[in-house]
Amino acid sequence: MVSRILNALIFLITASIVPLFFRKDGQWSTETAKKAFRFFTVLSNVFCAVTALLMCLLPDWQPAWLLKYLGTAAVALTMVTVLVYLGPAIGYGKLLARYDFFLHLFTPLLAIVSFCFFEKRGMGWGTALLGVIPMLLYAFLYLYHVVLAPEPKRWEDFYGFNRGGHWKLSFAAMLAGMLLICFGLMALQNA
Repeated sequence: MVSRILNALIFLITASIVPLFFRKDGQWSTETAKKAFRFFTVLSNVFCAVTALLMCLLPDWQPAWLLKYLGTAAVALTMVTVLVYLGPAIGYGKLLARYDFFLHLFTPLLAIVSFCFFEKRGMGWGTALLGVIPMLLYAFLYLYHVVLAPEPKRWEDFYGFNRGGHWKLSFAAMLAGMLLICFGLMALQNA
């Protein structure tokens, strides 16, 4: 019951925020939405919300639980990145204001609490390692659009992962951080 309530909250909060990405100056704007969906924060929260809905509807289905794990790992990475890397650089006030409070902190915490304390099924090392999949997919997307794409099609390096041409170091640090998150979630799941 607690799992369903928390998962419903994750889904409803995220579903109420997503339409804001399609608005600019009071008008509908797909261009604004395209820019919003470049961010791992948005992608990870939408993915986690979909997996939370699946857990509401099919709580006993093992693939739903596994997908919820991937969604939880993804939003946990979002939260840790904001708290450890982006917050000190940009300022927590900006990153935790308005709907960013929910995307960067509140719904990731709900996902972690629901998955680790109310959806316990036990987890092995192999399953834990699957949690890096969302980060790896986004890493290759970001690398292409920031470093490898033709100049006119490149994205701004909004995360600063290629600052000074050090994308390899950033990739290694993010992978190490993601692995720590996955093993932390596994430890909580198995406690």
